[in-house]
Amino acid sequence: MQKAPLLTLIPHTHSHHTSPHTRTAMMTTSHMNGYVTESDSGGGSGGGTDFLEEVVQRHREMAVDCPSELGARTLPVRRSAQLERIRQQQEDRRRREEEGRNRQELDLNSSMRLKKLSQNPKVGIDNPTFEQMEGPGGSIGGLQSLTAPPTLLELEDLLMSLKQVQHSLNDSQSQEDIELVLQLVQKPDFQKAFNIHNAVAHYMNRPSPPYPLTDHAQSLAQEVEVMMHNSSQKEGLELSTLLKTPHMQALMMAHDSVAEQEMQLEPLVPSVNQSETLTQWGGETVKIVRIEKAKDIPLGATVRNDMDSVIISRIVKGGAAERSGLLHEGDEILEINGVEIRGKDVNEVFDILADMHGVLTFVLIPSAQIKPPPIKETVMHVKAHFDYDPSDDPYVPCRELGLCFQKGDILHIISQDDPNWWQAYRDGDEDNQPLAGLVPGKSFQQQREAMKQTIEEDKEPEKSGKLWCAKKNKKKRKKVQYNANKNDDFDNEEILTYEEMALYHQPANRKRPIALIGPPNCGQNELRQRLLSSEPDRFAGAVPHTTRSRRDIEVNGRDYHFVTRQAFEMDSAAGKFIESGEFEKNLYGTSTDSVRQVINTGKICLLCVHTQSLKVLRSSDLKPYIIFIAPPSQERLRALLAKDNKNPKPEELRDIIEKAREMEQNYGHLFDAAIVNTDLDKAYQELLRLINKLDTEPQWVPSSWLR
Repeated sequence: MQKAPLLTLIPHTHSHHTSPHTRTAMMTTSHMNGYVTESDSGGGSGGGTDFLEEVVQRHREMAVDCPSELGARTLPVRRSAQLERIRQQQEDRRRREEEGRNRQELDLNSSMRLKKLSQNPKVGIDNPTFEQMEGPGGSIGGLQSLTAPPTLLELEDLLMSLKQVQHSLNDSQSQEDIELVLQLVQKPDFQKAFNIHNAVAHYMNRPSPPYPLTDHAQSLAQEVEVMMHNSSQKEGLELSTLLKTPHMQALMMAHDSVAEQEMQLEPLVPSVNQSETLTQWGGETVKIVRIEKAKDIPLGATVRNDMDSVIISRIVKGGAAERSGLLHEGDEILEINGVEIRGKDVNEVFDILADMHGVLTFVLIPSAQIKPPPIKETVMHVKAHFDYDPSDDPYVPCRELGLCFQKGDILHIISQDDPNWWQAYRDGDEDNQPLAGLVPGKSFQQQREAMKQTIEEDKEPEKSGKLWCAKKNKKKRKKVQYNANKNDDFDNEEILTYEEMALYHQPANRKRPIALIGPPNCGQNELRQRLLSSEPDRFAGAVPHTTRSRRDIEVNGRDYHFVTRQAFEMDSAAGKFIESGEFEKNLYGTSTDSVRQVINTGKICLLCVHTQSLKVLRSSDLKPYIIFIAPPSQERLRALLAKDNKNPKPEELRDIIEKAREMEQNYGHLFDAAIVNTDLDKAYQELLRLINKLDTEPQWVPSSWLR
């Protein structure tokens, strides 16, 4: 597909690239962004297919002035118009002060009278209107400070001063000079100019208002309050208490309200290149909108065809349309820069807008929809639990705006106006991504994944066997078709979408436990043991529980917690064990209480756990940091194991690598970091770096941990 700058468009009924939209009972052929996709309906899609078809029909759009790859664009420097005016005033003031200093030096060197006065400082008169000024360090000898505002003289004071000087002068020439000045001062034109000078000087020398650094002070204060709540330092606890007070929260709310207005990108006085006017056009009430669009800033709007009309269907955050606030969803475009749009296909609009820059004049029929007053949306931070590529998504309303991400990426959701397609930025890409990208909404992703699983099960050949097997499969299919929004067990267990996150900085006296996970023979046990041996004052292991008898050299509470089988089974039923198992008829397990005991000593608890233990570990209050130890290539893995005098068979090496792939696929969304163990020494250094980073940098954790 051709790429060009953005309005965003998708044909409603046809595209240049494809044949007209058709649909049969067995096959659905749909046109989305110039692509043809075919899917065998199979007869099992039910209401889910109708839901997805409705979403596609409602949101067919095509990008017109969107750069080729979302996230690879450069964001131009955008400054507040008010901030620019403040900076310009400061520049003008510095220039005037510099000119004043130069003029003062020039007058001193050219005036014979001033030369004589400087040679004989006792000759002269006192000017009663002259006031000594006090600078920061005391008197500055009557010279006005360059940084202090000038003292403005009223007209009456000037006349009085001149008359007093005239009476004090002895030579006639000087008196005549003063008389000429008095006549000039008494003229109406001079007095008007003098008053204008004073008014301008008063305005230009007003102190510049402070420019806000952010309009999210309230949310920042909440994050700081949460981080300081667990602080061990007295000052941190006092700050946390202060930030929670109603007066401080009200102050932050008021600050954000004022800052939001101050940080508006549009000038306080409407620009001549950006305006909105209501008028009559062809018997209809229309609005004429003028928007200035630079070449490096996309327009950031999407349109669709509705019969002969071209309708704005989406305003994208970060574009010229959203910044202007003049274009709205549902507006019908009649003209752009004098070119009639009604009756044109969106592909034709694509060609018209491809090279348009500068001032764009839109003639629009305003949307008839009553829009609620705009509210300030809060940014939601989520961790993606699935991979997403918009080029492979037949339902994305606009491929060019689709935001590609991988499992584990942090996304900043800035708009949920469309519940099916959120607008978001990837963490770290905000400066390179001028427009927000489209990502699937949580409920939409859940519903289509449920439908996908249903269709896949319908395609599976029915297995021969007992009747109850078929009934079980049928029941499972019915569960998948059930509304994902109302089926919490289904959401949590089978469909992975997003997890809401928040920044967390671990307190100095409560270190997060480190959980190492990986397939057998990948080095996680060796890495744990090396940390325990090298820094015993910093790292420790949790003391496990067991039902076996204590040996003579063992100490209860140091080597094991020795308990009865009945007590062990009761604790296990109560969910107190992270993991447990049986060996030689004795039960062994690691409890959350044992991990908590290590944390309470100020040390870092090191764990090696299985994937089945992750759910219990993350649902506790321990806030674990989970690191996946992955194997290298098969040949490199063979070499590493050979150092330990191990000679695995090729199929055993393949099993290890396949096991790692399955663990990453099924549990990768729970990992905080991953280390590929190509060399044990390098893996150890990387592990230490990750652990040390927890002390110096805040980390993203599930927001539920901080509630």
